Amino acid sequence: MVPALPAMTVAVVLGLLSANLPGTGTWTAGRARPGLDFAGKHLMRAGIVLLGLKVSVLDVLGLGWQSLLLITGVVLVSFAGTYGISRMFRLTRDASLLIATGFSICGASAIGAMAAVRRIRHVDTVLPVALVTLCGTLAIGVLPLLLHPLQLTPEVFGAWTGASVHDVGQVVATAQTAGTGALAIAVVVKLTRVILLAPMVAAAGIHQRSAINRETRNGAGPNGTGPDGLAGAEPAGPASETDGAELRMPPVVPLFVIGFVAMVGLRSTGWLSPGWLEAAAAVQDLLLGTALFGLGSAVRVQTLLHTGARALLAALAAWLLIAALGLGAAMLIVQP
Repeated sequence: MVPALPAMTVAVVLGLLSANLPGTGTWTAGRARPGLDFAGKHLMRAGIVLLGLKVSVLDVLGLGWQSLLLITGVVLVSFAGTYGISRMFRLTRDASLLIATGFSICGASAIGAMAAVRRIRHVDTVLPVALVTLCGTLAIGVLPLLLHPLQLTPEVFGAWTGASVHDVGQVVATAQTAGTGALAIAVVVKLTRVILLAPMVAAAGIHQRSAINRETRNGAGPNGTGPDGLAGAEPAGPASETDGAELRMPPVVPLFVIGFVAMVGLRSTGWLSPGWLEAAAAVQDLLLGTALFGLGSAVRVQTLLHTGARALLAALAAWLLIAALGLGAAMLIVQP
């Protein structure tokens, strides 16, 4: 069975092509740019809210406490390890944070949520989204090839996919190659990672507020970072969406993340029929697909090749780390 590319990956690729083909590159950089930026920021947030309708707390609890602790451990170690790897490759703190968030939780959706609570500029999310999409697509092609050499059962392969692949659509595309048993456990393990989005963002929000309070007392200014995500001279302090603007206290949890949690609660009640859930999933795919097209249209391949080599190496190293951690966790989750 050959895995198909998920719609979200296709959306990023189409956006990237639109930015780099001679006929459309001028359009995406000019008249269409405000609308594409709006989609990349605001439609992404709306899609994150509806993402909550895919997560049922009952399904997550059905894994058992040992599995929940293992998955949480994978997320935390993946986050810390990816952040550390990114900093070793001299990426900025903001780029490292966004890459770690996207790789450890749920891809571009997590990047959008973290960028909002940390007040990171929209342009600075482009490179992390491109990297998380690239590595997730790499997993679709590579992981199924390792199923037989590693002598994995479908259930272990599914748990491995759910614990290590970034985006929900990428998890489905990868796990379905091993059958319905693999797909079922992959989705539940993946959605357990997704549900950790809210506490991770809340923790980042609390840290950001503390940093702003410290800087207010010390009289420090905001931190500016370049759109290529590479570290140069980094003034102390948290990022701001506008250089030199007055620092505002961010919410502990953005409103759209609260909406995500509310949708998780609604799904868990069982009140929504399968028809409503399918309709919401279609709307969510449309919102996130449009948002990712907007983000992809901001990527210039020539610039990426010149400035993003270190970021690409960091992402590949992080991808290998998460794959190894996920495999170890999967073997413990699915015990013979």
